[in-house]
This record gives sequence, C-alpha cells and structure tokens, in this order.
Amino acid sequence: MINGGIVLDTEIVWMSPLAAMLLGYLLGSIPFGVLLTRAAGAGDLRQIGSGNIGATNVLRTGRKGLAAATLLLDLAKGWCAVVIAAALMLDNELLAAAGAFVGHCYPVWLKFRGGKGVATLMGIVLALYALLGLVYAVVWLGLLAVLRISSVAGMAAAVSAPVAAAVFGHFDLVPLLLALALIVVWKHRENIGRLIEGAEPRIGSKRG
Repeated sequence: MINGGIVLDTEIVWMSPLAAMLLGYLLGSIPFGVLLTRAAGAGDLRQIGSGNIGATNVLRTGRKGLAAATLLLDLAKGWCAVVIAAALMLDNELLAAAGAFVGHCYPVWLKFRGGKGVATLMGIVLALYALLGLVYAVVWLGLLAVLRISSVAGMAAAVSAPVAAAVFGHFDLVPLLLALALIVVWKHRENIGRLIEGAEPRIGSKRG
C-alpha cells in the first residue's frame, strides 16, 4: 500500500503538468478563424490578406460578426485552459497557459502556422489575474482606437502584461508573461519591418 501510494503520487506529480500542457495546447490550437470563415463560405482565411488566422485578418473578409466571434473565441480558449487547469490539475495553470498560447501560435493541424497570440494572451491574462486583463484591454483597445494599427496595439498590450504584473507585485507571473510577450513581438516581425518602412496598413485595409 505504501509503495503503491508512492508510485501513485509520483505519477500524479509527473502526469498533471503534462496533462495541463496538453489540455492547453489542444484548446489553443483550435483555429476558430479558419473554421468560422470556412463555415460561413468566406473562403480559406490563410489565402486572404496576411494569411493570418486571427480576428484582424478575418475582418478583411468583410464579415465583422465573424471577426468579433473569432476574437472572443480565441480569447475564450486561453481563459478556459487556465481556469480548467487551476480547478482540476493541481494548480498547473501556468503550464496550461503556456500550452494554450503555443497551441494558438503553432497549431499542429495547420502545420504549425498559427496566429500571433494577442487575443489568446488576453484570455490567459484575464484568467490569471483580472486586473492585469483590464490593463491589457485598455492598452490594446485604446491604442487600436487611436492609431488603428492592429500590430502596434497588440504588441503594446502583450508587453504591458509582464510590466503590469511586476507593478502589482505578481512577480510569479512575470517570467511566463514576458516570454509570451516576446513571442508576440517575434510573430509580428514582418509588421515591425513595415512599420519601419511606413507601410503598415491600418484597420480596414485589405492587406498586411
């Protein structure tokens, strides 16, 4: 009984983090933008505009409702991964968060060519600490309204997450949020090039 209990405890210690990461990855890898546009007869999202699977590119199909649904669903999958892991998987929510983000950015179903992670990261941040989510939303939506440049707003929001976590004293969240913010910036490297050239399109443009 004692040995069996030790083995069982050891298995739980090892399996729970793996299960949390897998749960997060599977949720994050659901390509809602691709699925919704295809179901609505709007074509293959990967062949439209920038080819990205996120809400900004869905907007380029002219379907505002689909774009809003994509944003909310991409946000929700990050939020759900954290909440489910926190409730069922021995508090491995940070691993689930990382899995969800990686799943969105690098989904196996799309040959690892996914989105840029801005909406999914917001869902993650909201689930980890609601006040951070509020800061994220204010930065993202505020800059989007003022500049109408999705890439700038998204990158700024992502960078605001680890900064806000440090300001509010949640230093345990800083390493993960910093890593995810860096990935968001990396995923926007082509946008950064266009920003430097002054060629980055604004919301409503058909390209970029």
